[in-house]
Amino acid sequence: MAKKKRNRRTRSGKNPFGGGAPGAPSGGAIGGGMGGDIAARVRKMQGDMEKAQEDLAEEVVTGTAGGGMVEVDMDGHQTVRALRIKPEVVDPDDVEMLEDLLMAAIGDASDKVKSLTEERMGGFADGLNIPGLGF
Repeated sequence: MAKKKRNRRTRSGKNPFGGGAPGAPSGGAIGGGMGGDIAARVRKMQGDMEKAQEDLAEEVVTGTAGGGMVEVDMDGHQTVRALRIKPEVVDPDDVEMLEDLLMAAIGDASDKVKSLTEERMGGFADGLNIPGLGF
């Protein structure tokens, strides 16, 4: 009598040796294995980014110029919230100087918002680390 070939499948019907391409989802399930893990990480990161952006909207920085003669409050979305000008800097004969101070204070506030945004948002791309996407 000839020997019967043994089926190497387990009782669950799955191949005990794995099979399939390396890194492919196991069991043929869509979204399983590494692909599902990456998708979950991306969804979590998106939620974290949205929360960080909402938090940035609540952050307020103050830009100054002229040794504090002009101050500009700006939120994390670069919206000017307040503007303060000391009376002694207002000279009707030198409006151009006041304009320059305003521009400098707005620029200072904008630079501070950019730094704050990089600090809060910069780590998100680092955490993704998906090969081939350039992150």
